Amino acid sequence: MNATSSATLLTALAGSTRAIRIASVLFLTTLTAAAAQISFPLPLTQVPFTFQPMVVLVGGLALGSRLGMTSQVLYLVAGIAGLPVFAASATLPSGALRLLGPTGGYLMAYPIAAFIAGSLAERGFDRRYLTSVLAMIAGLLIIYTFGALWLGLFARSVTGGAAIGLGAALYSGVYPFVIPDLIKLAAAAGIVPGVWRLLGTRP
Repeated sequence: MNATSSATLLTALAGSTRAIRIASVLFLTTLTAAAAQISFPLPLTQVPFTFQPMVVLVGGLALGSRLGMTSQVLYLVAGIAGLPVFAASATLPSGALRLLGPTGGYLMAYPIAAFIAGSLAERGFDRRYLTSVLAMIAGLLIIYTFGALWLGLFARSVTGGAAIGLGAALYSGVYPFVIPDLIKLAAAAGIVPGVWRLLGTRP
């Protein structure tokens, strides 16, 4: 693992041509939208359980900081434009209003989380399982932090009610997801190091 910049998995697999970079970004954007459709409502919270965070973080590891972030910015732009890329919900607003609702903080954190995971991958964190776990945890903490702050301090006031406060936001928007997310993270963190091993690259 190097402190200096190292090649991302995308560069190692497919080079760095403009067409490949664009196609990879669009693929990750589409994959994020697809992951949003696998969502499950949970009791006592408006925040659904989805597979998006893992897609965002693995994508950041594979594409690197800038391309990973770009894919998630495009995802948000598609949602703001009204395309059905956000998780289906009978209670959450659609389109641009979704970013003002209870899950807006999580969604707005995706580009930053992908950037953080990608930045660490560019320093070699994606070559080993344990360091990939650390890189993904760093991104997941960004998602939790933005999500809880928005849910607790802004979301309800923007939509016309009273803010629920940080304590309630942690109980409804973070704690129910920690164990499931860590299980998903433990499984997903092996993907990029596994591909590196198949390529014959040793840490």
